[in-house]
Amino acid sequence: MTGTAGVSPAVVAAAEAYVRKELAATDASHDFAHIQRVRANARNLAQLEGLSADATCLVDLAALLHDVRDWKYSGSDGATAEAVQAFLADQGVAPDTAQRVLYIISRVGFKEELAAGGAAEAPPVAVDLAQEAAIVQDADRLDAIGAIGIARCFTFGGAKHRVLHDPEVPPRDQLSKEQYMTGGEKSTTINHFYEKLLKLKGLMKTPAGRRIAEQRHAFMESYLTQFHDEWAGHA
Repeated sequence: MTGTAGVSPAVVAAAEAYVRKELAATDASHDFAHIQRVRANARNLAQLEGLSADATCLVDLAALLHDVRDWKYSGSDGATAEAVQAFLADQGVAPDTAQRVLYIISRVGFKEELAAGGAAEAPPVAVDLAQEAAIVQDADRLDAIGAIGIARCFTFGGAKHRVLHDPEVPPRDQLSKEQYMTGGEKSTTINHFYEKLLKLKGLMKTPAGRRIAEQRHAFMESYLTQFHDEWAGHA
């Protein structure tokens, strides 16, 4: 039986199994638990923003599939779209629905806003999907800040063998897409807060996302104050 937005419960169940398998070997910063939290965030935002059942179905599927073959692990910027498109085709999802899901996923990443100075232009196919894309983007970014965001940051930094902190290595103020994707010059896990995580509150697209981000952002600021005090032996 086909559900809302032309997506059946069987497709969602297949996607859950597919994503769980795809992320089985991924570190805990981008594992299946991250996906489940993003889905929960997305559903909450969809409800708070008054999204329709059809739109919420698209949001849920996009949130579920958004980190498949992520470039940070696959090494390919186009791997996610290719893998998700193939999966949806295998599941018999209508091309129009698949394109909508792919568009929403394409808007999630931080690197695209770096490339466009925070205002990446949307392709014509998705003019009517702005709210859905904003919700999934905000849902993913909410999981990157606050208490869980801190835990994920250090988990990812450890997986990549990054230095915890080096006072001699300042954060990069104007990070380009290329620097973000390649790593560029030496950086540290603590710098990632200043280069990305502390900027996310100002990049939230939905009113509900902005409200939730306020508290999580404040928690990170408090944590960093304590971190630097302890590092310097002042606490």
